[in-house]
Amino acid sequence: MGAADQLHFNNLRAAHFPPDRNHLPAHITLFHQLPPSCLGELDGLLRRISADTPPPAASLREIYSLGGGVAFRIESPDLLAIREQIADHFTGMLTAQDQGTPRLHITVQNKVAPAEARALIAELAENFHPRPLSIVGLAAHHYRGGPWEPAFARNFRGART
Repeated sequence: MGAADQLHFNNLRAAHFPPDRNHLPAHITLFHQLPPSCLGELDGLLRRISADTPPPAASLREIYSLGGGVAFRIESPDLLAIREQIADHFTGMLTAQDQGTPRLHITVQNKVAPAEARALIAELAENFHPRPLSIVGLAAHHYRGGPWEPAFARNFRGART
C-alpha cells in the first residue's frame, strides 16, 4: 500500500489485532502459499510485472465481519488481473486455497470474540466512506512458524495511459 494507507491500517492492526498474533504489517493477500523452491522464479516474474505495470486502481468498499474479526473489502479488477497473471505462471504449483479467486481485503482484527468484532465494526462504520486505496507494489514473505520474514518487495513502475 501507499505510505499513508499502510500507516493507517498498521495503526488499526496495532490497536485491535491480538498482539500475540500480529506478526505482519497490514497487507492484501494474493496467495497464501507458493512453493519456497519458486522464490527466485517469483522474484523474476514480479520484477517484470512491476517494471511494466502502473499501480493498480483500487478502492475500499466496505467494512465486514470475519466472525471473530474485522476486515476492509477491496475492489480492484486491476490487482485481480495481476494476480491472475501470477497464478497462470505458476499453474500446477498452487495449493487448493490459492487456485480460486481471492476476496481482496485488509484484516485489522482477527481471533477475537464475535461481540468484540461487532463492536469494532460499529465503531469503524461511524466514519467510513468508500474511498480510493493506494497500492504501490507487490511483496513476498517467508513464513517462519509465527513471525514472517520479508523476502522481497517490488514497486510498480509502469506509466498510466
